[in-house]
Amino acid sequence: MNAYFNGVEKPVNEQLAAEFLDPAHTAVITIDMHDGHLSQDPDCPCPSPRGRQIIQPLNDFLAHCRALGLPVIHVRSTLRADGADERLYPSAWRMVFPITVGEIPNIAQHALEGTRWNKMSIETEPTDYRVNGKKRLSAFYATDLELLLRNLGIRRIVLTGCMTDCCVLNTAFDGANRDFRVVVPGDLTRGTEELEQPALQMISLHLGLVVDSQALLQHWESEVAHG
Repeated sequence: MNAYFNGVEKPVNEQLAAEFLDPAHTAVITIDMHDGHLSQDPDCPCPSPRGRQIIQPLNDFLAHCRALGLPVIHVRSTLRADGADERLYPSAWRMVFPITVGEIPNIAQHALEGTRWNKMSIETEPTDYRVNGKKRLSAFYATDLELLLRNLGIRRIVLTGCMTDCCVLNTAFDGANRDFRVVVPGDLTRGTEELEQPALQMISLHLGLVVDSQALLQHWESEVAHG
């Protein structure tokens, strides 16, 4: 199959395919696909309108992954309701993001435990795993994601969700630094429109493979069929 190297589609050689694309020991991770980003309510505390584009495609992709026996892990930001997780050291994005995008009236509610914004916006199954303690940009930082992956025997992680140039990119860096093989289906992640492609190019240059989700499924299905 092909992947995108610095934005240019090229064939994946056998060595890379063996390292990154073997469905064995692979987990699929969704990042922050919850109503705090994806609700159409005007009070949405950190809206990602482009993220809504991938809700149904991601639902379809995950259904195929489950059918192939791949574990699915949903990582979701959740902050303590009293604000203790940002009391002395508030996340930098809360301070600088509004300067670029404009005022976000309900930003203080983003990811707070017990609010309606923590509801998942994509379809989940009881057999899926959940990591609900994400408190900063990376799905690895201060969560038990790595512990779960190691205990599942995972070597390869497929990253999807919000936002490409923020949490997905940070998770890709942290995953690669922990020697997981990182794969990102570029059509199943959304972020800041003008920064999506640069983020995917950084991933393809330094961290792993950027692929098309349908091509990835076809490759996995072929691998499974041939044992």
